[in-house]
Amino acid sequence: MSFGQNLLFLRKMKNNMTQEELAEKLDVSRQTVSKWELDAAYPEMEKLLGLCTLFSCTLDQLVREDMNIINEAYSNIRIEEVEAFHYIQYTVISPEPEEDAIDHVKKWAQQIGIQNPRIIGWDFPAVSQEQINVHHMHGYGAALILDPGISEEGLPAEVKKQDKQRYIAITIKESHTDPFVLIPNAYKVLMAYMNTNGIKGKWDGHIIDCFEKEYDLDGVWHMDVYIAVE
Repeated sequence: MSFGQNLLFLRKMKNNMTQEELAEKLDVSRQTVSKWELDAAYPEMEKLLGLCTLFSCTLDQLVREDMNIINEAYSNIRIEEVEAFHYIQYTVISPEPEEDAIDHVKKWAQQIGIQNPRIIGWDFPAVSQEQINVHHMHGYGAALILDPGISEEGLPAEVKKQDKQRYIAITIKESHTDPFVLIPNAYKVLMAYMNTNGIKGKWDGHIIDCFEKEYDLDGVWHMDVYIAVE
Protein backbone atom coordinates (compact mmCIF):
# COMPACT_ATOMS: atom_id res chain seq x y z
CA MET A 1 0.00 0.00 0.00
CA SER A 2 1.26 3.49 -0.88
CA PHE A 3 -0.66 6.75 -0.49
CA GLY A 4 1.43 8.23 -3.29
CA GLN A 5 0.59 5.40 -5.69
CA ASN A 6 -3.10 5.65 -4.80
CA LEU A 7 -3.03 9.39 -5.50
CA LEU A 8 -1.28 8.84 -8.84
CA PHE A 9 -3.84 6.19 -9.80
CA LEU A 10 -6.80 8.41 -8.91
CA ARG A 11 -5.34 11.39 -10.74
CA LYS A 12 -4.98 9.34 -13.92
CA MET A 13 -8.51 7.98 -13.50
CA LYS A 14 -9.82 11.56 -13.29
CA ASN A 15 -9.62 12.06 -17.05
CA ASN A 16 -5.80 11.95 -16.88
CA MET A 17 -5.66 15.07 -14.70
CA THR A 18 -2.19 16.64 -14.60
CA GLN A 19 -0.25 17.43 -11.44
CA GLU A 20 -0.68 21.13 -12.24
CA GLU A 21 -4.47 20.78 -12.47
CA LEU A 22 -4.64 18.88 -9.18
CA ALA A 23 -2.39 21.42 -7.48
CA GLU A 24 -4.62 24.27 -8.64
CA LYS A 25 -7.76 22.58 -7.27
CA LEU A 26 -6.14 22.08 -3.85
CA ASP A 27 -4.34 25.44 -3.78
CA VAL A 28 -0.86 23.90 -3.50
CA SER A 29 2.17 23.85 -5.78
CA ARG A 30 2.82 21.21 -8.45
CA GLN A 31 6.00 20.30 -6.53
CA THR A 32 3.86 19.51 -3.48
CA VAL A 33 1.69 17.12 -5.49
CA SER A 34 4.83 15.51 -6.90
CA LYS A 35 6.18 14.95 -3.37
CA TRP A 36 2.88 13.41 -2.31
CA GLU A 37 2.97 10.96 -5.21
CA LEU A 38 6.58 10.05 -4.44
CA ASP A 39 5.69 9.53 -0.76
CA ALA A 40 8.27 12.18 0.08
CA ALA A 41 5.64 14.28 1.91
CA TYR A 42 2.17 13.77 3.34
CA PRO A 43 -0.77 16.17 3.08
CA GLU A 44 -2.47 17.68 6.10
CA MET A 45 -5.94 16.46 7.02
CA GLU A 46 -7.72 19.33 5.24
CA LYS A 47 -6.02 18.42 1.96
CA LEU A 48 -6.68 14.70 2.48
CA LEU A 49 -10.38 15.39 2.87
CA GLY A 50 -10.25 17.61 -0.20
CA LEU A 51 -8.71 14.73 -2.18
CA CYS A 52 -11.44 12.35 -0.98
CA THR A 53 -14.13 14.78 -2.14
CA LEU A 54 -12.45 15.37 -5.48
CA PHE A 55 -11.94 11.68 -6.26
CA SER A 56 -15.15 10.36 -4.63
CA CYS A 57 -13.29 7.96 -2.35
CA THR A 58 -13.07 7.39 1.39
CA LEU A 59 -10.13 8.38 3.55
CA ASP A 60 -9.55 4.72 4.33
CA GLN A 61 -9.37 3.86 0.62
CA LEU A 62 -6.98 6.72 -0.05
CA VAL A 63 -4.45 6.05 2.70
CA ARG A 64 -4.80 2.34 3.53
CA GLU A 65 -5.97 0.35 0.50
CA ASP A 66 -4.02 -0.61 -2.60
CA MET A 67 -5.97 1.15 -5.34
CA ASN A 68 -3.22 1.01 -7.96
CA ILE A 69 -4.51 -1.96 -9.99
CA ILE A 70 -3.86 -0.60 -13.48
CA ASN A 71 -0.80 -1.71 -15.44
CA GLU A 72 0.63 -1.68 -18.95
CA ALA A 73 -1.84 -4.35 -20.11
CA TYR A 74 -4.73 -1.85 -19.95
CA SER A 75 -5.32 1.03 -22.32
CA ASN A 76 -7.86 3.28 -23.99
CA ILE A 77 -10.59 3.80 -21.41
CA ARG A 78 -13.43 5.38 -23.39
CA ILE A 79 -17.19 5.75 -23.74
CA GLU A 80 -18.61 3.88 -26.74
CA GLU A 81 -22.04 4.02 -28.33
CA VAL A 82 -22.77 0.40 -29.24
CA GLU A 83 -25.33 0.17 -32.04
CA ALA A 84 -28.42 -2.02 -31.71
CA PHE A 85 -27.99 -5.68 -32.65
CA HIS A 86 -29.77 -9.04 -32.61
CA TYR A 87 -28.21 -12.12 -31.04
CA ILE A 88 -28.72 -15.68 -29.88
CA GLN A 89 -27.36 -16.73 -26.52
CA TYR A 90 -26.02 -19.88 -24.86
CA THR A 91 -25.35 -20.13 -21.11
CA VAL A 92 -23.59 -23.02 -19.40
CA ILE A 93 -22.44 -23.99 -15.91
CA SER A 94 -19.37 -26.22 -16.02
CA PRO A 95 -15.72 -26.44 -14.88
CA GLU A 96 -14.69 -24.61 -18.10
CA PRO A 97 -17.77 -22.51 -18.84
CA GLU A 98 -16.18 -19.81 -20.99
CA GLU A 99 -14.60 -22.30 -23.37
CA ASP A 100 -17.75 -24.47 -23.43
CA ALA A 101 -20.10 -21.56 -24.13
CA ILE A 102 -17.96 -19.95 -26.82
CA ASP A 103 -17.31 -23.29 -28.57
CA HIS A 104 -21.04 -23.98 -28.59
CA VAL A 105 -21.81 -20.59 -30.12
CA LYS A 106 -19.06 -21.08 -32.74
CA LYS A 107 -20.81 -24.31 -33.80
CA TRP A 108 -24.04 -22.35 -34.16
CA ALA A 109 -22.22 -19.90 -36.42
CA GLN A 110 -21.03 -22.77 -38.63
CA GLN A 111 -24.56 -24.18 -38.86
CA ILE A 112 -25.96 -20.80 -39.86
CA GLY A 113 -23.14 -20.15 -42.32
CA ILE A 114 -21.51 -17.15 -40.61
CA GLN A 115 -17.87 -17.15 -41.70
CA ASN A 116 -16.46 -14.57 -39.27
CA PRO A 117 -18.65 -14.76 -36.17
CA ARG A 118 -18.85 -11.86 -33.75
CA ILE A 119 -19.05 -13.31 -30.26
CA ILE A 120 -19.36 -11.61 -26.89
CA GLY A 121 -19.52 -13.18 -23.44
CA TRP A 122 -20.07 -12.50 -19.76
CA ASP A 123 -20.00 -14.26 -16.39
CA PHE A 124 -23.24 -15.95 -15.33
CA PRO A 125 -23.62 -15.38 -11.56
CA ALA A 126 -26.49 -17.76 -10.75
CA VAL A 127 -24.26 -20.56 -9.46
CA SER A 128 -24.62 -22.24 -6.06
CA GLN A 129 -21.79 -22.38 -3.51
CA GLU A 130 -21.87 -26.18 -3.79
CA GLN A 131 -21.30 -25.99 -7.54
CA ILE A 132 -18.40 -23.58 -6.97
CA ASN A 133 -16.72 -25.12 -3.91
CA VAL A 134 -17.41 -28.82 -4.41
CA HIS A 135 -17.65 -29.26 -8.16
CA HIS A 136 -15.44 -26.28 -9.18
CA MET A 137 -18.07 -25.09 -11.60
CA HIS A 138 -18.81 -21.56 -12.79
CA GLY A 139 -21.28 -19.97 -15.19
CA TYR A 140 -20.71 -18.14 -18.46
CA GLY A 141 -22.94 -16.81 -21.20
CA ALA A 142 -21.90 -16.32 -24.83
CA ALA A 143 -23.83 -14.57 -27.58
CA LEU A 144 -23.54 -14.77 -31.35
CA ILE A 145 -24.23 -11.40 -32.96
CA LEU A 146 -26.45 -11.93 -35.98
CA ASP A 147 -25.64 -10.22 -39.25
CA PRO A 148 -28.40 -7.99 -40.67
CA GLY A 149 -30.76 -9.88 -42.95
CA ILE A 150 -30.35 -13.30 -41.35
CA SER A 151 -33.72 -15.05 -41.15
CA GLU A 152 -34.87 -15.96 -37.66
CA GLU A 153 -36.49 -19.16 -38.94
CA GLY A 154 -34.66 -22.34 -38.02
CA LEU A 155 -32.14 -20.72 -35.69
CA PRO A 156 -31.00 -22.89 -32.76
CA ALA A 157 -32.10 -20.40 -30.07
CA GLU A 158 -34.49 -17.55 -29.46
CA VAL A 159 -33.42 -14.28 -31.07
CA LYS A 160 -32.97 -11.39 -28.65
CA LYS A 161 -32.54 -7.70 -29.40
CA GLN A 162 -30.13 -5.29 -27.76
CA ASP A 163 -31.04 -1.63 -28.23
CA LYS A 164 -28.45 1.06 -28.87
CA GLN A 165 -26.57 1.61 -25.60
CA ARG A 166 -23.66 3.59 -24.15
CA TYR A 167 -20.84 1.60 -22.56
CA ILE A 168 -17.60 2.46 -20.84
CA ALA A 169 -14.86 0.22 -22.21
CA ILE A 170 -11.22 -0.69 -21.67
CA THR A 171 -8.80 -2.71 -23.81
CA ILE A 172 -6.61 -5.50 -22.42
CA LYS A 173 -3.50 -6.33 -24.46
CA GLU A 174 -2.34 -9.97 -24.47
CA SER A 175 -5.45 -10.98 -22.56
CA HIS A 176 -4.52 -14.68 -22.64
CA THR A 177 -1.36 -14.24 -20.55
CA ASP A 178 -3.11 -14.07 -17.16
CA PRO A 179 -6.88 -13.93 -17.75
CA PHE A 180 -7.96 -14.71 -14.17
CA VAL A 181 -6.12 -11.58 -12.99
CA LEU A 182 -6.32 -9.23 -15.99
CA ILE A 183 -10.05 -9.55 -16.67
CA PRO A 184 -11.36 -9.06 -13.09
CA ASN A 185 -8.94 -6.15 -12.64
CA ALA A 186 -10.18 -4.58 -15.88
CA TYR A 187 -13.67 -4.42 -14.36
CA LYS A 188 -12.17 -2.91 -11.19
CA VAL A 189 -10.35 -0.26 -13.23
CA LEU A 190 -13.57 0.66 -15.05
CA MET A 191 -15.53 0.83 -11.79
CA ALA A 192 -12.83 3.04 -10.26
CA TYR A 193 -12.94 5.31 -13.30
CA MET A 194 -16.74 5.51 -13.12
CA ASN A 195 -16.69 6.29 -9.40
CA THR A 196 -13.97 8.94 -9.74
CA ASN A 197 -15.72 10.70 -12.63
CA GLY A 198 -19.31 10.35 -11.42
CA ILE A 199 -20.38 7.99 -14.22
CA LYS A 200 -23.40 5.85 -13.31
CA GLY A 201 -23.77 2.25 -14.41
CA LYS A 202 -26.97 0.95 -15.95
CA TRP A 203 -28.43 -2.30 -14.62
CA ASP A 204 -32.08 -2.37 -15.67
CA GLY A 205 -32.40 -5.98 -16.82
CA HIS A 206 -33.30 -4.99 -20.39
CA ILE A 207 -29.75 -4.83 -21.76
CA ILE A 208 -26.52 -6.77 -21.50
CA ASP A 209 -25.04 -4.82 -18.60
CA CYS A 210 -21.45 -5.96 -19.12
CA PHE A 211 -19.62 -8.15 -21.61
CA GLU A 212 -16.22 -9.07 -23.07
CA LYS A 213 -15.07 -9.30 -26.68
CA GLU A 214 -11.81 -10.94 -27.76
CA TYR A 215 -10.03 -10.40 -31.07
CA ASP A 216 -6.66 -10.80 -32.79
CA LEU A 217 -4.87 -7.57 -33.68
CA ASP A 218 -1.63 -7.99 -35.64
CA GLY A 219 -1.03 -11.41 -34.09
CA VAL A 220 -1.69 -10.25 -30.51
CA TRP A 221 -4.84 -11.22 -28.60
CA HIS A 222 -6.79 -8.29 -27.20
CA MET A 223 -9.96 -8.11 -25.16
CA ASP A 224 -12.39 -5.20 -24.82
CA VAL A 225 -14.35 -5.13 -21.57
CA TYR A 226 -17.64 -3.18 -21.50
CA ILE A 227 -19.93 -1.91 -18.71
CA ALA A 228 -23.26 -0.25 -19.57
CA VAL A 229 -23.62 3.37 -18.39
CA GLU A 230 -26.44 5.88 -18.27
